[in-house]
Amino acid sequence: MSNLLVNKLNHYYGQSHTLRDVVLEVPNARCTCLMGRNGVGKTTLARCLMGLEKPQSGEVAYNGHNLITMPSGKRAAAGIGYVPQGRQIFPMLSVEENIQTGFFATHRKKIPDSIYELFPVLREMKKRRGGDLSGGQQQQLAIARALVLEPGLLILDEPAEGIQPNVVQEIANVINMLSDELSISVLLIEQKLPFIRKVADKFAIMDRGSIVADGDLSALSEDLVSEYLVV
Repeated sequence: MSNLLVNKLNHYYGQSHTLRDVVLEVPNARCTCLMGRNGVGKTTLARCLMGLEKPQSGEVAYNGHNLITMPSGKRAAAGIGYVPQGRQIFPMLSVEENIQTGFFATHRKKIPDSIYELFPVLREMKKRRGGDLSGGQQQQLAIARALVLEPGLLILDEPAEGIQPNVVQEIANVINMLSDELSISVLLIEQKLPFIRKVADKFAIMDRGSIVADGDLSALSEDLVSEYLVV
């Protein structure tokens, strides 16, 4: 069963054809990793899924609902959480206030205890300004903000980028818990193979705006890594 289906999605920046007939499936309660070198269209695809970019053609369905005409805010309310590349937390707001900004698409008034159980460091620092946190702590904060929505699907854009190894392991543990224990589907955009191998069940490789290979992670061969991922 899948809860996200992308079919023949096309996107252009001016004359540049950035997404070319993209077909992608994210199964229910599994972590699917979207891989590829820089500049091949991974973040553009994530932004199209969230309604932050407008594709010129194609279909995007989430739990059977057509997302193409749905505004970005309503996609969040429909159960899609998004952690953008670079985290984009509010540096002058406290940790607690940053998490509360995730309330916009829900009727929630209080941060659930489960958020602080996933990220104990955020409970300790909830009155500290977001800008005073380390990169790893900010990444945890960005994920916590998305999880306040109680999403059925979480899109993570390079969560291990620039993060110290011990926090990377903590984030890996959280991703595994989301899919294995909480039945949340995860679309992970990532390039670091050791991290990918810890969390992903399936993979899709993007090159020049197209999906060129996909399957179970066990089918990710050294030939594919060499051809499409090695810089």
